[in-house]
Amino acid sequence: MIKILVIDGMGGGIGKAIIEKIKATLQNTEIIAVGTNAIATTAMLKGGADFCATGENAVVFNAGNADCIIGVVGIAFANSMFGEVSPAMANAVSRSRAHKILIPIDKCSVSVAGVTPASVQEYIADAVERARHLVDNSRIAG
Repeated sequence: MIKILVIDGMGGGIGKAIIEKIKATLQNTEIIAVGTNAIATTAMLKGGADFCATGENAVVFNAGNADCIIGVVGIAFANSMFGEVSPAMANAVSRSRAHKILIPIDKCSVSVAGVTPASVQEYIADAVERARHLVDNSRIAG
């Protein structure tokens, strides 16, 4: 079973959409949703996450145990998402051995050169396709 950690903040809408798409397209996965706040966690729970938690320690703990981490690019930058991502959270994500699939949302004060502008739904579809490719090709260490 592949452990996919989905991290989201604010209202949790992107995390919820990621989880719903993973549940509809991937099998043999365990989805752990961690919200930077309770509202985000609740949204991802409604999206069908297998397990949910909230806050800094949950990100730090679960990043160390995940095979794949999916979220907006801001989860790798301290103080992004209007301060919801603590330095400890960003450090845990960046240090994790998990494969990271980051969605380039420019609201995190980060722009990624070479990324073609697309809708959030298109980015989510691409992120889930990348996760599917990793799962199908067994490139995730288990």
